[in-house]
Amino acid sequence: MTGTGDHEDAATYGATAQAAIRRPGRWWGRKGTAAKVESYTRISFHLFPVAQLVTALLSLTPVPARSALPVAGALLVHVVLGLRLTGQALDWVAGRRARPRRLLFAYMACGFAGAAIAALVLVKLPDDPPATYYTACVGTYVLFLAFSCGLGVLALRTHRQSLVAVAVATFGGWLLGSALLPAPAAAALALSTLLSAGGLTLASRFSIWLLQAVYELDEARHTRARLAVAEERLRFGRDLHDVLGRNLSVIALKSELAVQLARRGRPEAVEQMAEVQRIAQESQREVREVVRGYREADLYTELLGARGVLSAAGITCTVTGTPTGLPRPVQAALAWVVREAVTNVLRHGNAAHCRIALTVVPAGPRAEGRPAVAELTVENDGVPSASDGSTGGHGLAGLRERLAAEQGTLEAGPAGKSAFRLVARVPVPADEVAESGVPGETAERARQELE
Repeated sequence: MTGTGDHEDAATYGATAQAAIRRPGRWWGRKGTAAKVESYTRISFHLFPVAQLVTALLSLTPVPARSALPVAGALLVHVVLGLRLTGQALDWVAGRRARPRRLLFAYMACGFAGAAIAALVLVKLPDDPPATYYTACVGTYVLFLAFSCGLGVLALRTHRQSLVAVAVATFGGWLLGSALLPAPAAAALALSTLLSAGGLTLASRFSIWLLQAVYELDEARHTRARLAVAEERLRFGRDLHDVLGRNLSVIALKSELAVQLARRGRPEAVEQMAEVQRIAQESQREVREVVRGYREADLYTELLGARGVLSAAGITCTVTGTPTGLPRPVQAALAWVVREAVTNVLRHGNAAHCRIALTVVPAGPRAEGRPAVAELTVENDGVPSASDGSTGGHGLAGLRERLAAEQGTLEAGPAGKSAFRLVARVPVPADEVAESGVPGETAERARQELE
């Protein structure tokens, strides 16, 4: 995305970051699935250099300080470069920056330089040193090569390049062993390098593949939502074309005929213009009906659409109850509640499950004069515990106004540790016959799919 979209994304990111700073406990809960996978991957890879540092320093503990200091210095530089490379390489994988070529070469060079320093320390050890000296230097050598491959492949494009990096590290391990150690020990060193570098490389490549797959799935989900909106716009445009196309053609023809008749002084021109006026008024009425039908919320359609939209967003949605027999005004009011509630579920929190239940509570034998109540409940999880939507914003305020027109009420607020519940109640007069008992074609199809 470019232009305004980038500014909006940047503003959204900045607002989210500021909110996370103010409320650190909500930082993880406010992330989407793709963002959580990316954060987990970043944290895991940033722990790799830390693990290398701790393991190598513990290994160098038996080595004399004069011999261990050069290795420790190279190790610190390698770890710092590894932390920087990890962040920039993952940004490159996400498509946010160019590939960090120079940093990659610097990290690889530092790794081989550190391995060479560890080899020199091993060569300059005193005669007949303790076995722990050999273990410390050889282990540090393997760590340099293994982590150079394991983190370096984050910035490599192909699997073939990763295999070449592992092969070079393994050859370096065998070269050191053949020069300083007996043949069995040299083979063991080469095998250790192969297993360490190969294992880290495999883990890194698999993590990158998984992260890219999550990116693609998230983009596909957004694309599906955009296609649904585009399909609805096409449907509305098609309806307008069907309504206006014929009438505008008739108006153009009759207007032209009226002009010709008026030029000849024929009295029929007045009749033709009266017909044009009638058709124009009819077209205006039909357009209003189309727009009213587009804006009016149908409860059958909204319940079915809510389940489809939430499922497309990766949210498990269960719908219970059908609005059969409810008066049309009651259905329209509750349909707006479903529409606004689904919008809030998608925009706020990180829901995994959503439950929509529609029930009709009878008045009871003792409640004389009181009508039955249609109750709609929308409950979802994934809401931070600190959030409180009891007051709500403009959306909930608008819903309360719509429900108040039907003597209904709206309740919204937390329902447990990380759940949010919205309950709308609208009275159903006992003597009112439901106009929606014979729904339209779209509503009827939605009713059948719900049932």
